[in-house]
Amino acid sequence: MDKIYNVGVIGGGVSGVVTALELAKYGIDTVLFEQENSVVNGPPFCHLHAGGNLYPDISDEQCRLLMKQSIEMARLFPQSIDKRPTFISIPKSQKYDVDMIQHRLDMLVEYYKTLIDEDPLNEILGTPENYYKTYSKEDLIELAKQPTVDIPSTPDQWITNAIKFIDYEKLKTPITLVQEYGWNQFRLGAQAQLALNKSEKCLLKTNTEVKLIKDVRNENVDYNWEIHTEYEVFKVNYLVNSCGFKTGKFDESLHINSGRLIEFKAAYVSKWQPISGLIPELIFHGERGTPNGMVQLTPYSQDYYQIHGMTQNITLFKDGLIHSNDDEAQPEFNDDINQKLFRGWESDDIKTRTENAIDSVSKFVPSFTNATVGGPPLFGAQQIPGDDATLRVGEVSFPYKSYARSEIVKASSALTVANQILDKIQEEKIVPFISKRIIQNSLLEAVSKNEIDELSAELAIERGYPEAMSRLIIERN
Repeated sequence: MDKIYNVGVIGGGVSGVVTALELAKYGIDTVLFEQENSVVNGPPFCHLHAGGNLYPDISDEQCRLLMKQSIEMARLFPQSIDKRPTFISIPKSQKYDVDMIQHRLDMLVEYYKTLIDEDPLNEILGTPENYYKTYSKEDLIELAKQPTVDIPSTPDQWITNAIKFIDYEKLKTPITLVQEYGWNQFRLGAQAQLALNKSEKCLLKTNTEVKLIKDVRNENVDYNWEIHTEYEVFKVNYLVNSCGFKTGKFDESLHINSGRLIEFKAAYVSKWQPISGLIPELIFHGERGTPNGMVQLTPYSQDYYQIHGMTQNITLFKDGLIHSNDDEAQPEFNDDINQKLFRGWESDDIKTRTENAIDSVSKFVPSFTNATVGGPPLFGAQQIPGDDATLRVGEVSFPYKSYARSEIVKASSALTVANQILDKIQEEKIVPFISKRIIQNSLLEAVSKNEIDELSAELAIERGYPEAMSRLIIERN
């Protein structure tokens, strides 16, 4: 192949596709490689993390950055955002203090105001004054008496629907309702794939495994890298390693050894049908890794719910957190986890872990004991740069000239990474300087809701999940 691409991106996860779309937006010739037959197959995400409200132990700085990044990504992919709030609570058995939660939320309100001052289009989480609302025990008792609303439109209505099912005697008060929205992975993947297929500046190569990367920077040719697939060789000037938890595979081939953690996690799909109105996402905080780790219930369309339980018999796994060492940049999981990652789950394991997840929710939502297995788990492994397992904001590193390694931990960081790579390729004069940078991407905006509806449903079914999980619980125009 004689064509020389400005950039080659290996890995079509959320970071890879957003990087490719940003480069294509500015007319930069890019080729993107994804070994599966569709993009954004990686670890599941189900909410924006617009403020770090699910992580009591992370720093305020990480919370602010997550809010900024989440707002930017929501502006790019509005048809993937479910505008429903999140119920945040702390069980009486837990060490966390409700005052700490409220102080952090007050900090985030002030930061949200500064983001809106910078750009009024950043006001996607409602007004700052309505970013969160707290409820005392007396408030909960009164709201529980109100009638259910099919599609709530106020914080009180959301709480009314939820509190009828929650054993709030087990919770510290006040509890909080936050404008922390849902984020649909199938819809983001569909919009990204449709946009890439429409682009004249990005060649999307699905069902394509990269076999070899060859460094030719010192071979007196007009390009820096050769990317070898089974049948073709692609010439590129700049290489982006966006392989998620497998970035170390290509680092090793290039004799780069950087410290990283890799963690395997899973969430579980359930079906629960006793309610007539929508409820918010429910968070019951708890110390990660203990028998009472955080419980999270995420609503989907048609009575499907996704469950995280941050214990080793639900979302976390024995030997599920591994780290690189001096001899290997790409650590390897044990046989049990590799079986789940690459060859599929045993039916007994799906049943046992989903039922464990249902039981964890039932501690706080007693009627949830009637929920059933609703589909296969959502699962994957994520890379965490360095050695801090609590890190939730990863970005990008540049270990070589003309080489970038994406190191995102949460999907919300993808646009930040894309812009850092764009800065670097201009600095290295791979492309001319771009004088005006904007968040909007015309490639994504050209994709219609109907197209997203259709392809996201196909992706959910193709991956073995209920079609309903590709829909928003509250339809957007």
